[in-house]
Amino acid sequence: MDKVKTYVAQWNVMRILRLIVGIIIVVQGIKADMWLIIILGVLLCALPLFNIGCGQNGSCSVPRRD
Repeated sequence: MDKVKTYVAQWNVMRILRLIVGIIIVVQGIKADMWLIIILGVLLCALPLFNIGCGQNGSCSVPRRD
């Protein structure tokens, strides 16, 4: 249980918000019985869980020309 607490303690507000939005999309896809929306929601839930994506870590920055 301590590993889970330390994992969640490193989260910021945007990461939690992205997870909540993904869960809402999954629930709406289940209600509408639309598999494509469910898959999209699962993918959007995976981004904050694995902390992947384009963001402030500079992974999508364009190198400057001098």
